[in-house]
Amino acid sequence: MLSYVIRSGTLVDGSGRPGRVADVGVRDGRIVAIGTVEDDAAEELDGTGLVVMPGVVDPHTHYDAQLFWDPTASPSNIHGVTSVIGGNCGFTLAPLNAEDADYIRRMMAKVEGMPLAALEQGVPWNWSTFAEYLAALDGNLGVNAGFLVGHCALRRKVMGAARAEEVATDEEIAAMRAHLAVSLSAGGLGFSSSQSRTHSDGEGRPISSRYADRREMLAFCEEVAAHEGTTLEYITDGCLDSFSDEEIDLMTAMSVTAQRPLNWNVLTVDARAAERIEHQLSASSAAAAAGGRIVALTMPTLVPMNMSFRTHCALFLIPGWGGVMALPEAERMAKLADPAVRTLLDERARSKEAGVFRGLSHWGTYVIGDTYAPANDGCAFRSVADIAVERGTAPFDTLLDVVLADDLRTVLWPNTDDGDENTWSMRAAIWGDPRAMIGGSDAGAHLDRMCGSNYPTAFLGDCLRGRKLVPLEQAVHMMTAQPAALFGLRERGLVREGFAADMFVFDPETVGSEPARLVHDLPGDTPRLYAGSHGVVRVLVNGIETVRDGAPTGALPGTVLRSGRDTESVVPV
Repeated sequence: MLSYVIRSGTLVDGSGRPGRVADVGVRDGRIVAIGTVEDDAAEELDGTGLVVMPGVVDPHTHYDAQLFWDPTASPSNIHGVTSVIGGNCGFTLAPLNAEDADYIRRMMAKVEGMPLAALEQGVPWNWSTFAEYLAALDGNLGVNAGFLVGHCALRRKVMGAARAEEVATDEEIAAMRAHLAVSLSAGGLGFSSSQSRTHSDGEGRPISSRYADRREMLAFCEEVAAHEGTTLEYITDGCLDSFSDEEIDLMTAMSVTAQRPLNWNVLTVDARAAERIEHQLSASSAAAAAGGRIVALTMPTLVPMNMSFRTHCALFLIPGWGGVMALPEAERMAKLADPAVRTLLDERARSKEAGVFRGLSHWGTYVIGDTYAPANDGCAFRSVADIAVERGTAPFDTLLDVVLADDLRTVLWPNTDDGDENTWSMRAAIWGDPRAMIGGSDAGAHLDRMCGSNYPTAFLGDCLRGRKLVPLEQAVHMMTAQPAALFGLRERGLVREGFAADMFVFDPETVGSEPARLVHDLPGDTPRLYAGSHGVVRVLVNGIETVRDGAPTGALPGTVLRSGRDTESVVPV
């Protein structure tokens, strides 16, 4: 007898081949029959009119902390995600010296936007090794979750605070490599690092990994090569705009040394910056020519996000803005009221040096969210352009006037949809480029500022009833089999006999995402952005329903994805 069967659904199996009507039978967490399934099952679902696809594999998340207080990985789970990759950008919670827990918490709060209260109250912090960290999660997961080993944790473990901003000695590199080795042997999926200028710790100092030299980076990659089923992830300044020759050379050397793919995050596509995009993708071409592989992650949807001049967000990262935005609030407000400073900030936001942050300079398209001052009555849920016309002031001045009246507390919703059909056509072309892959949700991070976790249902809805830029079968392939293959996930990413029964069943007439909204449901009553879903009929993880009609069931059948056991090596060819 089967444990579960889906009957007469339209099976889009993740391979990219056309969908077909078929039954899917499950036993002991595995898919055991596809086609006409005669056997009875303990539980059956009539899939008539529904689409059955593999569960989505999200290749870039930061659920490392959230899974302790929310093992379902919400809201990714209600958007069809069944497997997540964490430990990205060099930021992990292990290995850990007990005395460094507060430093790691504050760093994660700064660089990844995780509320400090949630980190303090929702995470046990009772491990030292990476193996102990994974063990603390195993058996209490609603999704499958794998974790890279982060550079910052390795450096803090060995070099501490005193040498955080130093080049490592040969002895320190050997010690860090030893910690990486035991972490990978315990199941770490690979090595991740950031050397981006945008990343600073809770004290406002550059993260320690920014001081690593080439020999340190390649030593870690040599270690990765010695472990089955591992990979690389790397963030550098060029991810924001244009890679330097030195960056491309290092990324290529990392992949070649490790004999593993290296992915980076995130490729922002804008038809007006075609030259920049091709230059960023040229890193992949250079790596391939040298025997390596570099893959750019890029999002298929526009990510809902809000901002504030009061708390750390992307506005703080615009080149030339940091000196003003880092000031105490009273001094920051005084600067923002100065016409000369306003002119300078506006110019810097539009400059070539701003890179991908130039998209934030369309001030008139911002929508004002929550306001607090009587002077801003009537501004909420209106565009800055509309208010500017009413007030007879320039859009940037209007925006800052509203923000200053609210003592910087105004909630802002930048509208990044430029409506440029050329840009959307370019995005669709890049989704099919082997140098790029869909991903980059950052789910689990920047919790009160952005919500990228809804991309699967938003993308499916767009493919079926919106722009229709790619066929459904291609969209499914790009969110399932493709990321599973990049990470070498064994027997996941396809609906195929013998594979894990990770499946997503949806109504093609209604599948989509709700708008993001702010909710207060984190430890410490801290807020996050949350987007519900439409048309999500079932989500199965290892053959067990985790979502039924858009709502979590409470089941926790997920597993920690361990290198070697659950992954195989993907060697560049």
